[in-house]
Order: sequence, then structure tokens, then C-alpha cells
Amino acid sequence: MVRLSPESLQIDAEKVSGRLEKLLASFFKASGSRGVVVGVSGGLDSSTVLTLTVRALGAERVYAVTMPERNVSNPEDVKDAEELAGRLGVKIFKAEIAPVVEALEQAIPVFNRKEILAWANLKPRIRMVILYYFANRFNLLVAGAGNRTEILMGYFTKFGDGAADFLPLGGLYKTQVRQLASHLGIPRKILDKTPTAGLWPGQTDEAELGIKYETLDLILHGLVDLGLGVEEVANLLGVEASLVGRVKSTVEETAHKRRMAPILSPF
Repeated sequence: MVRLSPESLQIDAEKVSGRLEKLLASFFKASGSRGVVVGVSGGLDSSTVLTLTVRALGAERVYAVTMPERNVSNPEDVKDAEELAGRLGVKIFKAEIAPVVEALEQAIPVFNRKEILAWANLKPRIRMVILYYFANRFNLLVAGAGNRTEILMGYFTKFGDGAADFLPLGGLYKTQVRQLASHLGIPRKILDKTPTAGLWPGQTDEAELGIKYETLDLILHGLVDLGLGVEEVANLLGVEASLVGRVKSTVEETAHKRRMAPILSPF
């Protein structure tokens, strides 16, 4: 009998960590790069990626970059990122993005801050430009921090935080990342933070998604991994079918974000 419960997504964090570290080391060796650059926000996902890359490659091959936005980013988050990098022995750089946002506001004729989505998505794209500058400058790979939940829901900016050379957490749901992070010794104050993309003051992931990660992960597991129908998942979890249907629709509607651009060949 099929069951959907938190136990369905329990992982052996020690085994998962070991496998990811081996995969990361192998991928890095094949790339011919000098190291890896990680954009760090002080949040759970980027802290986990930073820790994994250091364990796999050594601190001397890892660069950390924090990219806060003045009057938007929480200074405590920047401090947490800096403290973790220091604990891991990683050199960390700080690139303030507010001047870049302001310069683009002046340069783009149709710029309008009231168009919240376009304005907010600009910021992850600026951050990715900065990370790829580091990558080009020092022959590094860009490590993405996206997890399976975000990827399936399309909860990332196309060519922004969705752009990376590899995604070490891409096979793990958000709740599984938390398990891995706990095993890796990520500080409790980072583990306990409310997840946010930091796009505007007070913004949180779950408010935007309209659902708790614990429920969302189980819905996705049922729909995508187990191939169950909307009604069956709803019954197993005791939630409204309309909620499961909305998740299913989001996965389908954001499929373009998980694919390369289509080639419209005339031949």
C-alpha cells in the first residue's frame, strides 16, 4: 500500500553526503577548473552547498561571494554567511548589488519598480553575472544552490539563480536538504531561518508558494516520483484536491524553465 508521510522523504544523510562529495569531486576533476564559486546568502541551501564543496574539494579550491542589497538584505544573514565561511576556512568576497540595480534603473528606458516581478527577477540575474565574472576571472565552476522542490515548482529566476554549472542539491527536496544540513553541522540559527529569496523586505518562500515545504514536498513526491493522481495524493495527505491540482499545474507550466531554449530549425 502506498503511503505518504514525512518518513517517505527520510534520507540517510551520512550516505547522501558521502555520495554527493564523491560526485562533486569527480565532476570537478573532469572539468579542468581551478575551483568552485558559491553565492552565499546566509540561508540553508547555499550554506549546505558551501559546506559540501569544502568537504569534497578542500577550502583552498572554494570561493564564497555574498551579494547583499542595501536596505533589502538582512545584515544578520550576511554576518551568518561570513561566519560560516570563516569557520570553513573559505575566503569570502562581498559584492553590494544596490549600485548595479540603481544603474540599470537609469539605463533601462522602461524601468518601473512597480512592476514587482520584473524588478525582483533582475536581482538574481545581477548576482549570477557577478558569480560568472568570478568563474571566468579565476577559472571556476559556479555551484548552484537550487533544490528539487524549487526546480520542480519553477521557483527560481530563469538565467538568474537557476543558472549554474552544477546543482549538488538538485536531487533533494527542501526537507531533505534540511536533514543533510543538520548532519553537516550547519549552525542552528541557519537551520531555523524562515526560507527567503531575499527579493524584497519581508519576502518568504512559503508565502509566495502558498504552502509549507513539508506538505509541498510530499505532494511533489506523490505526483512526480510515485506517479500518483491528484485525487489519490490529496486523499493520502488529507488535503484539498484543489491544492494538489495547483501544484501539478505549476510543475507543468514551469517546464520551460527546466529545459534549454528550443531551436526553431528551418531544416
